[in-house]
Amino acid sequence: MPSKRILSLNLLGYLCSASALATNLAGTFSAYAAATYNLVDTYNSGNFFSSFSFYTGSDPTHGYVSYQSQSAASSQGLINTNNGQVYLGVDHTTVNPSAGRASVRISSNKAYTHGLFIADIAHMPGSICGVWPAFWLFGPNWPNSGEIDVIEGVNLAGTDQITLHTKAGCSINTAGSQSGTTLVNSNCNQDNGNTGCGVTTTTANAYGNNFNNIGGGVYAMQWESSGIYVWFFPRGSIPADITSGSPVTGNWGLPIVAFNGGSSCNIDSFFSNENIVFDTTFCGDWAGSVWGSSSCASLASSCNSYVGANPGAFAPAYWTINSVKVYQQ
Repeated sequence: MPSKRILSLNLLGYLCSASALATNLAGTFSAYAAATYNLVDTYNSGNFFSSFSFYTGSDPTHGYVSYQSQSAASSQGLINTNNGQVYLGVDHTTVNPSAGRASVRISSNKAYTHGLFIADIAHMPGSICGVWPAFWLFGPNWPNSGEIDVIEGVNLAGTDQITLHTKAGCSINTAGSQSGTTLVNSNCNQDNGNTGCGVTTTTANAYGNNFNNIGGGVYAMQWESSGIYVWFFPRGSIPADITSGSPVTGNWGLPIVAFNGGSSCNIDSFFSNENIVFDTTFCGDWAGSVWGSSSCASLASSCNSYVGANPGAFAPAYWTINSVKVYQQ
C-alpha cells in the first residue's frame, strides 16, 4: 500500500496538473473572449453576386460536376436573389449530363487574414446520396496559405465535419471544444494537405436535412493568431449580440471546435489571404470514394451513375443564404 507521503505527492502532482490544464484552457478561452470586433463587410442579396466570382474550371476534387459562369447559372435558374435571400442551386432536370451535373462554385473577390465570419444560412444542400456541399475559405498556392472548411459533408451525413488543410509543419489540438467533437487527425498536412486535420461532430441540427428542418441557423468562425474556432447556433437560439450586429465571442460558451495554435502550429505561418467559398459538387474524391461502403450503394453501382440518372433527387441540393458578415479587430 502506498505511503501517505507518496499519496500526498501524487495528490500534489494531480492538483498541479489540473491547475496547468485550467491555465491552458483559460488561455484557449481568452483567445476568443477578449476580442472586440467591428463590421467590415456584409454580403447579402443586395451585393452578393457582384462581390463573388464564379469558378468555371474543372473540379479539383474530381467531382461529377460542371461549374457554371454567372450568366449561365442565371439563365438556367441556378442562382437568384428572390425574397431578399441568395439562392445557389444545381441542375435537377437533366438526365445523364455529359459534362457532369451543373452547379456553382463562388469565391469572394476580397481575401482575408483573421476575422470573425458569421454566415446566416436558411438552407443548405440536404443529406442526399451523391452530394458534397461546402462552405469554406482558402488562400493562394494551396495548401501554402491554408484552408478552413466550416461546413462540409457527403451523401446521407447528418452531422458536420470541420477541417483545416495546411502545408507541412502544423499539428493541431482541440482542447476546449464541445463534448462530442472528435479529432480524427492532428496533422493538418496529412496526405500532402488533401486529408488535413479535422473533427467529426455530434452537434444537433447543424448539417443537412436536420439543419433545413429547423430553418437553418448561424455558423460563426473566428480566426486569429491564437487559433481557429467554430460555433453553430440553430435558428431559434441565435445570440442577441449576433442579431444586433455586436458579436461578443466570449458570451457564446465553448465552440463546436477549437483548433488551437501554439508551438505545434503557428497559425499565422499557415493561414493567410483566404477567400470565402460556397460550392456544391457531386461524387468525386470523398462522396464518390465512400459510395460503395455507404447505404447509397444500394441505389446504383456507382455515385456518378446515380447522380446522372436521377436529376430530381437534387432539387433540395441548394443553399439559401441570408447574409455573410465579416468582422475584424
